[in-house]
Amino acid sequence: MAMDEALTERKLTILKAIIQNYLETGEPVGSRTLSKYTDLKLSSATIRNEMADLEDLGYIFQPHTSAGRIPSDKGYRFYVDLLMEKKEQEISEREDALLEKTDKVEKVLQQAAKVLASNTNYATMVSTPVNSRNTLKFIQLSQVDEEQIVAVIVLGGNVIKNKIIEVGETLSNENLLKLNMLLNTTLNGLSIDQITLGLIARLKEQAGIHSEVIGHVLDAVAEIIHVDNDMEIYTSGATNIFKYPELSDKQSAQEIISAFEEKQQLADLVTETLASEENHGIQVYIGDEAPVKTMKDCSVVTATYELGEGMKGTIGIIGPKRMDYEHVMKTLKTLQSELDAIYNKEPKG
Repeated sequence: MAMDEALTERKLTILKAIIQNYLETGEPVGSRTLSKYTDLKLSSATIRNEMADLEDLGYIFQPHTSAGRIPSDKGYRFYVDLLMEKKEQEISEREDALLEKTDKVEKVLQQAAKVLASNTNYATMVSTPVNSRNTLKFIQLSQVDEEQIVAVIVLGGNVIKNKIIEVGETLSNENLLKLNMLLNTTLNGLSIDQITLGLIARLKEQAGIHSEVIGHVLDAVAEIIHVDNDMEIYTSGATNIFKYPELSDKQSAQEIISAFEEKQQLADLVTETLASEENHGIQVYIGDEAPVKTMKDCSVVTATYELGEGMKGTIGIIGPKRMDYEHVMKTLKTLQSELDAIYNKEPKG
């Protein structure tokens, strides 16, 4: 983006403050309001002079009825370009780091399930990390064709999702930029529970004739946030169950093997583990305590690992009730630390 040479650092700071203030309040912004901005540390007189220059440059203007100023389209455009440039750079950096990390982590998790099984002689499972916080970090709408836009939605943990939205109308770049700004200033950092009906109604009202587009975008956000982020479960050593007479004699061995093949019950186990308040440590379920009923003759030991920013996964070991608990817990702790180290020794994006 070409930077206007007439925009000094000070003018830029004041312009940003005017726009942010106007976005928050909807009221024209005066020099007295700006002089209260703690990070400006400028007198009202200096601010008035700079505002006059910004008006001459066409970034702000004065509505007839007010002493304050509001951003012009040129001011909005400049602010949004600045915002988008910064976010796009952040997203591309994060995307690259994330793809590399995801690939690396998945290989490690597959390997981890195998190593655990051979170390313990029990059945093991490791789930890929899912985003447990699901807050919105950033939304960017872009035109695809005359009747479609794409929403790029970035969640906590830097999970990036795309959703094509049918809008049934052609949106100008200007309108898209305004919608982007409206969405981001209102929704950044919120979780799905915080996006209330009142907030949605206010957003739609502010979007005016484009309220339907806002509705579609919010539906997409809700859908994406509720989707379980494509969790995969790697397993190993299911046939180890046959090594223990108290399990192999019963139908339970067959049930456990099929639970490992179908994986749905293992996914329930992961969900249960991640939802539990005590999920930071290691949990031991004995017999009927196990969330998965087919494992009622077993002991299940689970641990949660975290890959930063709310990305969490579960490691589980399933064996007979007479399992070597000490060895199992020690092995799980070691693996937890190793997974943690993979994430933390890389620079955080």
